[in-house]
Amino acid sequence: MTTPDDLAVLREKDFADAITKLEELLLQGGRAFLMGAGCSKCAGLPLTAELTEQSLASDKLDGSSKEILSAIQQLFAGATASNIEDYLSELIDLLAIAERRDSRGATIKEVSLGDTSYSLEQLRTATDQIKRSLAHIIEKKAAISIHRDFVQAVHRPLRVGKSIPGQIVDYLVLNYDTVLEDALALECVPFADGMDGGATGWWDPQTFDRDGLAARVFKLHGSIDWCEFPDDSLPRRVGSRFQLDAIDERKILIWPASTKYRETQFDPFAQLMNRARSVLRPHGGAQRVLVICGYGFGDTHINIEVERGLRESSGNLTVIAFTHENEPSGCLATWHTDPTLSKQVLIFANRGFFHGADSACSTADLLWWKFENITRLLGGER
Repeated sequence: MTTPDDLAVLREKDFADAITKLEELLLQGGRAFLMGAGCSKCAGLPLTAELTEQSLASDKLDGSSKEILSAIQQLFAGATASNIEDYLSELIDLLAIAERRDSRGATIKEVSLGDTSYSLEQLRTATDQIKRSLAHIIEKKAAISIHRDFVQAVHRPLRVGKSIPGQIVDYLVLNYDTVLEDALALECVPFADGMDGGATGWWDPQTFDRDGLAARVFKLHGSIDWCEFPDDSLPRRVGSRFQLDAIDERKILIWPASTKYRETQFDPFAQLMNRARSVLRPHGGAQRVLVICGYGFGDTHINIEVERGLRESSGNLTVIAFTHENEPSGCLATWHTDPTLSKQVLIFANRGFFHGADSACSTADLLWWKFENITRLLGGER
């Protein structure tokens, strides 16, 4: 069993005050969480870099698919921290090119990668096989205790006598795994994820509007337990253990493409993104706090949506971002230094806390960005 991190440094006044500010904000209005792959690391599931390494070596890929994936990987030579999502994004773009040529009746339908040309069918097969490999890697036994603690912490009063009755917590989830949904179910928290039914289900976005919900889970990149049957573009949830005629033809519905432009035109992804945009734009004077955890801010599409939410929410959206970086970088640095946004963004970095003109730096690692430590803080540990 892993020894918990020592969080004694967080008792120093500046950092204790930052945690108090976190608690106060979570009590003031609607709560939402944007969760990335780092939130599943403590459950024993791979980070993006590990997922990349394992998928490249997967025995779920045939010879042609491995060649295609290897050729795409070579195209990213010299790129910073490229990963399987980048490669699959590139493949989906190439697939779109081949499909467009095919639909227009072009003479040359193949797409070239290096010195080799690949057919539409080869690209489709590679796309499906890579998605299956990702699902196979992720679909493993997971240690769910920390996620159950997280759910307990979020769905109970942060302080005695300070509950927020009737409030739905929204989860914008970038992971393909189902650890959060499993934890919500085990803790008897009524939630909707867009699927009607049970262990086997079908897509029905009206489930998000049902009475009595305590949480809504928006799987913005799809899920390993979602699949598409032939002639039906909307997802089903069907376990692979079932014997069905269409089971071997089903496609895993995950969307790791970084641009996602093509996918955003179709359901269920279009509906999920519309729901997410509504979460990021509270209306009627309502306040909302978005806690970002386990996310490396590597998805430009998601970053743009968060920034638009900040700019278009009339100051009613507050972002609390946890990052493993020592200080704000990338889009976090941009938001932090933008005078029109900086008051709405609180950054809990590895070596400091940054909010507008206020900052508190540390020479020691604070480690409050780890999902298990966020869970401890939300649970009241100080």
